[in-house]
Amino acid sequence: MPKLSVVVYGRDVQGLLGVCLDSVTAQLADEVELLAAAVGDDAQDVAVRHGAAVVPLPAGTPDAAARTAGAERARGEWLWFVHAKDRLPVGGVRALLDRLAEVPDAVDVVVADHARSTWRSSGGLSPDARQLTRVGRRDLPLSEAPDLLRVTPILGNRALRSSFWRAHDRGSGEMFAARAALVLADRIACLEQVIVDVRELRPESLPPVTAEERYALVDAYEKLQLLMQRRGTAARPRAVLYDLMATETMRVVARETMPDDVAREFFHRASAAAVRWEPAGYRRPGGLEGVRRRLLEEDAYTKYRAFQAANHKRRDLKAAVRERKRQVGVKVRDHYYRRALREPVDPNLAVFSAYWDRGVACNPGAVAAKLTELAPHIRPVWVVSKATEPLLPPGTDHVVPGTRRYWEVMARAKYLVNNVNFPNAVVKRPDAVHLQTHHGTPLKKMGLDQIDHPTASKGLDFDALLARVDKWDYSVSANSHSTRMWEHAYPSHYTSLDHGYPRNDVYYSASSADIRAVRDRLGIAPGKRAVLYAPTHRDYEANWNPRLDLAALSAGLGDDTVLLVRGHYFYGGAASPLAGLRRSGHVIDVSTYDPVEELALASDALITDYSSIMFDYANLDRPIISYADDWETYAKTRGVYFDLMAEPPGHVARTQDELTEILATDAWRDETSAKARAHFRRRFCEFDDGRAAERVVRRVFLGEPEEALPRVVPVDSRTPAPTPEEATR
Repeated sequence: MPKLSVVVYGRDVQGLLGVCLDSVTAQLADEVELLAAAVGDDAQDVAVRHGAAVVPLPAGTPDAAARTAGAERARGEWLWFVHAKDRLPVGGVRALLDRLAEVPDAVDVVVADHARSTWRSSGGLSPDARQLTRVGRRDLPLSEAPDLLRVTPILGNRALRSSFWRAHDRGSGEMFAARAALVLADRIACLEQVIVDVRELRPESLPPVTAEERYALVDAYEKLQLLMQRRGTAARPRAVLYDLMATETMRVVARETMPDDVAREFFHRASAAAVRWEPAGYRRPGGLEGVRRRLLEEDAYTKYRAFQAANHKRRDLKAAVRERKRQVGVKVRDHYYRRALREPVDPNLAVFSAYWDRGVACNPGAVAAKLTELAPHIRPVWVVSKATEPLLPPGTDHVVPGTRRYWEVMARAKYLVNNVNFPNAVVKRPDAVHLQTHHGTPLKKMGLDQIDHPTASKGLDFDALLARVDKWDYSVSANSHSTRMWEHAYPSHYTSLDHGYPRNDVYYSASSADIRAVRDRLGIAPGKRAVLYAPTHRDYEANWNPRLDLAALSAGLGDDTVLLVRGHYFYGGAASPLAGLRRSGHVIDVSTYDPVEELALASDALITDYSSIMFDYANLDRPIISYADDWETYAKTRGVYFDLMAEPPGHVARTQDELTEILATDAWRDETSAKARAHFRRRFCEFDDGRAAERVVRRVFLGEPEEALPRVVPVDSRTPAPTPEEATR
């Protein structure tokens, strides 16, 4: 008997069923069966082509009936209902199977996290992580975890024990079924990992919502209340459900467009339900929400609409006041800034920023450190965001954008150093020096070269970009390829400094003791192989989910390998999808670890896709594997400067099986890999020899001529930092 039956159900909505089935079949294991409760001929044809066991259903079969039909044919111990429009992320099946293997027999439902995609974005975070994290790895009755009722009520984010489902299935709608399962379950377990990506279709592409479909929401809540009453459910879950009912019904009235007579009737039914099921001792919330609840209980629809209109006016007024304050603030800023611009430039003041004010990092950080050594009379001041301020090294002189001192410093500094651009409002004074260090070697198209790639440029104002570029005096480059690409991506009058990237100096200066110390901080035991996985950002994905099944990869590589997983900094605000893997000790989430150069030093090899980290890491002359499962999509969507598949830094894996095979054998460090890496290093590590920061400081800040600077050591004559294996000898 299979452990898990995945029941994909429904009609082929907008041609998405094939994508859904592909996402499941790519992850099928021996203990998993796939059934397609396919509604209509089109869905049945798609399901047959994808090799699913088909439960044929006539066109027009409701989703609830399709689920029931699929469950009747399922043989698995557990059921997982996935709607035909949705899809499973890589690793979702394995994560759920592993969790199901852990839970005791008393558990009837396992609730997991989900992602949410729309017709214009991909992989958005769900709001459910907090509730799931509170439960963690425990299994509890609903009375001890009532807030699980707040988890998005869909069936795709939960697995249900088959015997439990069949005992209670009444062919109900999804919201009712998802929450009723929690009410009826003896015990509930959770999984913090995303197991399904729910697609939200464009409302304009769907049939209009009927009045009866609107009223069905209230009916479903009433049925849930009745179910709780009959079962004698504890007070706390009933209070949570009541709060959900009142909040969601009021949200429908406030936000959904419907005829006034339908809205009035919906309000009336919601009011009756609110009065009928009000818990003993219930107290309305305070503030505006309390007013809304009172009007609901009074069935005062007309008063509610008047209250809503007044509230909109109040919000508009507040917005106008905020805008007025902003305009006043701009005038005050302009006053301070203009006054500071009349003061002479301070020849001993340098302003530094990195990654949109994220702190001391990257090339600007390495330049600032060398500046302190070679030109201590020039004082550095860092621009950092308010959020980053507490993370600065002690004693770092800094300013926060928008403050009075910020504008004074920006106006008077002789040197302005950044790896992106300073804001448009920053004036380029004739005797100031702007140093653009960049933050990577370009594989993807940049600057003006993005004009033909709208997905990547996303409405970028190219005129404003060129105005910022015209402020540059110097542009730092790591290799001739970058120099050429910058010149036509950012055409202007600046001087190219072919001196190497200062942030890469550490790859030649780090000692064995430095490498051992980093590995100790990361908890990597001596003798373990550490593989750094650092994928890049994709313009066609809103949030990051690893494209690898990390649990399966870790298992395939054995106990002697540790995966260091680093998500791209563009996803810094997102919850990590690695929560369920951290406990194993074989996967370490280093997404927030800085500096990234230390991670490279601590690792024995790198897995990446199209990230510029490959160019930096090549300085270490350690193995690099390119995991390029979507190269064609990336190259077409983003645009690239060269074919990475023709000139890779090592072995290329197009599937996870290929990647596992490379790392599980000696192929990862074989002669073929070394030969590709040597060619790659000669092209892309051209100017990086460990003295880049020195050359930049002496040229820009001390004014030394080019011929007086240290000559670049040829690639084949350099000695990189020791490998972790060498560092432990």
